[in-house]
Amino acid sequence: MAKIKIGIIGLGTVGSGVYKSLQNFDNVEIVKIAVRNINKPRSVKLPREMLTDNPFDVVNNPEIDVIVELMGGVEPAWSYIETALKNGKHIVTANKELLAKKGEELFNLSEEHNCVVLYEAAIAGGIPIIMPIKTILAGNRINKIQAILNGTTNYILTKMDTDGASYEDVLKEAQTLGYAETDPTGDVEGFDAAYKITTLATIAFNSRIKFENVYREGITKLRAEDMKAANELGYKIKLIASATIDENNNADVRVHPMLVPQKTLLAHTDYVTNAVEMSGHPIGKIVLSGPGAGEFPTASSVIGDILAIAREFGTTDYLLPMMRCHHHSIAKPVNIHDTYNKYYLSIKAPNAIGVIAKIGTICANKNVSLSSILQKGVNENNTAVITVITEKCLERSIKEGVNELTNELPDCEVLSLIRVAE
Repeated sequence: MAKIKIGIIGLGTVGSGVYKSLQNFDNVEIVKIAVRNINKPRSVKLPREMLTDNPFDVVNNPEIDVIVELMGGVEPAWSYIETALKNGKHIVTANKELLAKKGEELFNLSEEHNCVVLYEAAIAGGIPIIMPIKTILAGNRINKIQAILNGTTNYILTKMDTDGASYEDVLKEAQTLGYAETDPTGDVEGFDAAYKITTLATIAFNSRIKFENVYREGITKLRAEDMKAANELGYKIKLIASATIDENNNADVRVHPMLVPQKTLLAHTDYVTNAVEMSGHPIGKIVLSGPGAGEFPTASSVIGDILAIAREFGTTDYLLPMMRCHHHSIAKPVNIHDTYNKYYLSIKAPNAIGVIAKIGTICANKNVSLSSILQKGVNENNTAVITVITEKCLERSIKEGVNELTNELPDCEVLSLIRVAE
């Protein structure tokens, strides 16, 4: 078995886990590691001469066979990977943003230079998902994905649900515990999950998804009252990354909060755990669940990719053909306004005769059928919160109905509008 030589860019949490774990394998040798600050105290002990603060020292090193990129972001990571590929080096990356935004260019360049790009860690941390899709599930036509792909938001929503706490309070707690960044925008506004579902759907559907066509909505507007109402209605609220594709290659790919039925596995995927549910033929429906982030879970996926390359290195002129990008068609995006969904609405309205009737009339005029409508009690200021669940209807219609409701009943306020999973 040929011994491969590794260069790593980035020695943060995941990079440290990779370095520690690779010490157990005799067929892999780490040659050079690029870091921002050579003098920074680290959780790993390693020879100082192994470090450099110039990543080009790594990607241009003729001794190195595989570049492991763990720094994240598009630039300068893309410049380093581009140089590495042109130098004939294979790539292992955990960079979900780079894959989502530069995937087509990345894979075309890798084929041009006969290099393989592996990225198991970029989608669901420690959950094996890309390798199974490319190998064991290769004979299936997957047409639907529903997934929880961000541990930070799932932790926040779980705590809001179990503790009855506000989003703001739970976010502060998550930041204190290190589950959320000081600037949590990438997680709580759905960017992280959107990057991941872009690549996951591209691979699963065998048709490229453009990141700019992915609808995205975060969790910042969710209220503790919504969590309570969802429980009473038999649901849990989760940030769901979903994707569906039809026989005409129309792809509906999005990230947003959803009321998920309590009988499903996704509803009981809590705290920082991730889960991916896929449906297709002939497999039916399967769910993969596990740790979506962290030092060793993510390092596990990175190391698996490195060892996959190591097993074939030196034995063939074309490594890992099944793991390469073979799709060249581009899926046709479906606009969110043209989708059909069920909806949960929480409406604050005056406790007056005819208000509920007016809500029903407006919905009927927009071809929105109501599954249930409920008012529980009256507040001290003579207002009431009305909870509405619709049947499946056109997104454009429900949005028009909400606008008409607030225009015709200016004392009404739509507190929440959340889609409902089936």
